[in-house]
Amino acid sequence: MFFAKTADAKHPVPTKSLLSALLCLTAILMLTMPETGLCAGGHLHEASEKLGSQLSVIWVAPFVCMLLSIAIFPLTAPHFWEHHFGKIAVFWGLAFLVPFAFVFGPSLALYEFLHAMILEYIPFIILLLALFTVAGGIRLKGTLAGSPPVNTAILAIGTCLASWMGTTGAAMLLIRPLLRANAHRKYRVHSVVFFIFLVANIGGSLTPLGDPPLFLGFLQGVDFFWTLTHLFPSTLIAACILLALFFAVDTVLFGKEGRPAAPNASSGEKLGLDGTVNFPLLACIVLLVLISGMWNPHVEFTVYEIHVELQNLLRDLLLLGVAWVSWKITSQECRKLNEFTWGPIKEVAKLFLGIFISMIPALAILKAGSNGALASLINTVSDNGQPINAMFFWLTGALSSFLDNAPTYLVFFNTAGGLSGVNPEMFAQQLMGPWAPTLAAVSAGAVFMGANSYIGNAPNFMVRSIAEELGVKMPSFFGYMAWSVGILIPVFILLTFIFF
Repeated sequence: MFFAKTADAKHPVPTKSLLSALLCLTAILMLTMPETGLCAGGHLHEASEKLGSQLSVIWVAPFVCMLLSIAIFPLTAPHFWEHHFGKIAVFWGLAFLVPFAFVFGPSLALYEFLHAMILEYIPFIILLLALFTVAGGIRLKGTLAGSPPVNTAILAIGTCLASWMGTTGAAMLLIRPLLRANAHRKYRVHSVVFFIFLVANIGGSLTPLGDPPLFLGFLQGVDFFWTLTHLFPSTLIAACILLALFFAVDTVLFGKEGRPAAPNASSGEKLGLDGTVNFPLLACIVLLVLISGMWNPHVEFTVYEIHVELQNLLRDLLLLGVAWVSWKITSQECRKLNEFTWGPIKEVAKLFLGIFISMIPALAILKAGSNGALASLINTVSDNGQPINAMFFWLTGALSSFLDNAPTYLVFFNTAGGLSGVNPEMFAQQLMGPWAPTLAAVSAGAVFMGANSYIGNAPNFMVRSIAEELGVKMPSFFGYMAWSVGILIPVFILLTFIFF
């Protein structure tokens, strides 16, 4: 098994405790160690900005080990992983923080930790929690028989919804109906894998609401409907190819099973929706995210030199309120029938805690661009100052497959803007205009290739975890990548020749 179903009942490892332990340990370091390195003068923000050019690739080792732990432990020590994956995540986070504190000073270590937690991890988890809670309260009533046409229709609907309610929202809304429709089927893994490809990733490429990288682009000045007009052809081709391939594979496997009928296909319950009170709450989540990017009262709070903007703080508090309202007004019977549990969101919270902390140096090095340890990699996207759009697509995508795709998108957005020779304030206008193919390549790479691995996009984790809870034995980390390499990479190569 890849993830634990829940924490060990006798020895729970709650995420709050893990976060508190990390905070306390880092605070102790700050209080007991002398100041050294970049931040001796106390200017932590400036020191952090210069950090990427000071780090060698060896600092990425804890992040690599975190990924290898996710890939290897479930295969070699599944029982140990099931009960201790949260502790392993904390260990690799500390494997970066503690040496970093010794080399660069405890104050900068605490700053980097708090920066990752306050501005990235906590908003990330709050948004996922709100979408998970609200979408998990909506149940499709009645019986859908998991035939190839029905399964393909579910994937197509989810792909269309993902750009308007987010990949996480669409995935949480439809994964359980898909699994219930196919509960009588012998072969179900392929349905979940294609669901991750389409609903949890590629479908979110048409608006800033679909996936975080595009929302960052929107905050940088990219028009709301720019991605819809410029990525629609590539998204349509990718989605049509994958839907057609899924239909063919599902048809073959359905026939191999003897075309089984669902055992409850004749039940009296009509098709319909339960928990519809959650639809307005789902709309509230979308609006809160959108408004937080458009409304700026120019009010902020400073915590340890970290600036927290009022609109983002209000968004997160209101998202928690929306989740609470959903939990209170949705009948527990509805959630029970929908097989809703907190297990998947706990797993994502614990594992991404370790991922967000251990990948701090990787993102810092990328942010340093040509001044960082990965300069030779970054420089491959241009030739004599001219963008190589295919390289923008593949490099953005390859890094987004294993790193957070939102900051990866921002790195290459700024890299492309810098190549264009205009002032940073004009990056968005330049990239939407003469350099539109380059921005399309960066956008498509960040969104599409999040499907390449389980850690490429947060919904991938949750979809896999829900499938495991409902009895589908999903592929291992490398097993899933065998699917993605065999199916997605040829599609991306085709898109490269057509568009990039």
